Amino acid sequence: MAGALEMEAGAVQPLPAELSTVQTETASQVREGEQAKRREFIVPEFVRALSSFELGRNDSNPVWDPTGKLVAFERSHGDKREIVISHTDGKLLQTIYFQLTGAEKDRKELQFFLPGLAEDPSFNSGISWRRDSKRLAFMSNGGEGNYDIYSQQLGGVVQRLTEHKEKDGLADWSPKSNQIVFVSGRSGKGDVYLLDPETRDVTQLTWGDKPYLYPRWSPDGKKIAMIYGSTENHDIYVIDDTGNPVASMRALTSWHYDDLRPTWSPDGKKIAFYTNYNAAGEQNKWSLAVVAADGSDSGQGMLLEEKIIASDVVADIEQGPAWLADGSGLVYVKDDALEYNPIYIVDVASKKSRQLKTDTKMNHDIACNSNGLIAFRAQHDQWDQIFIAKLPGLK
Repeated sequence: MAGALEMEAGAVQPLPAELSTVQTETASQVREGEQAKRREFIVPEFVRALSSFELGRNDSNPVWDPTGKLVAFERSHGDKREIVISHTDGKLLQTIYFQLTGAEKDRKELQFFLPGLAEDPSFNSGISWRRDSKRLAFMSNGGEGNYDIYSQQLGGVVQRLTEHKEKDGLADWSPKSNQIVFVSGRSGKGDVYLLDPETRDVTQLTWGDKPYLYPRWSPDGKKIAMIYGSTENHDIYVIDDTGNPVASMRALTSWHYDDLRPTWSPDGKKIAFYTNYNAAGEQNKWSLAVVAADGSDSGQGMLLEEKIIASDVVADIEQGPAWLADGSGLVYVKDDALEYNPIYIVDVASKKSRQLKTDTKMNHDIACNSNGLIAFRAQHDQWDQIFIAKLPGLK
């Protein structure tokens, strides 16, 4: 009895060894779980706004120059859209806002303008840098309603490169030569053309009964990837030889899903694109796919399902999938409204995605440069702003 009383009144007795071991292992597992969870995130060296915030202004579609030292992007004030060129520290270099003169408008035989509205807002967009980073191409309506291709020398004047009654746009400057590929409605359907900026000579590359869109040069400047199809079903096509476009054109994908916005890997061996293939069969849900650019992967039918590397992706139609500089992965935005569309990086080989901790909301328009920086659009107080993030060394 005395022993029992002593047990009740005495110090708390130690747990049996087996229970103590279980609790210790559980705590260790919790710590390991927390560490593993932290390892699932990629923490950038820094994230900062490129420029100061301004109410009523939206910035979008950043495009790096080939050196990675300058970024051009589109800035909107209502219906007016200009192109801004900035250093990575946010220092403004140049603003492009092209407006046709009255004489130039008259030559287009436009409809009359209401009094006080003779100068419509100009809409300038679709940026592509020349390989020397001293000039860029863009499309503009010049405030008169029809789009053409223009060129801007840094610190210089704007040059008009096309002048046609049908719309010209979606220009991409070759990384190896002074040639621009673009899309025009001058054929009646939407075809791909080559433009020599010096002579203004234009060469038609495609003749389709459906539109060809979003042409993009390969890194070696020899091939062009694009999409072809109808409103709800596009496939990826490649022209292997611009000197013989019809004979060298081939379909890289062919199935009943919609494939959009092909972009080449930095080594030119792979092509990434968006597809609305998804397990749920929802037309407006997008995935990210990667295939061999030479067509050695099967691009037919449901075998393309194996090429999906990320699902629930926000499709960036303006620029397409964003490759890391070493080609090991892609940066994309996850379609997750509850988490405000966070940014992820997916490893192409393993198909494993990890979140990039930017602490920004409603992200979009990802662009990577060769120096480990990414530019992207995110919302601040309901207005869109360009941010810059420095990626750490990825393993």
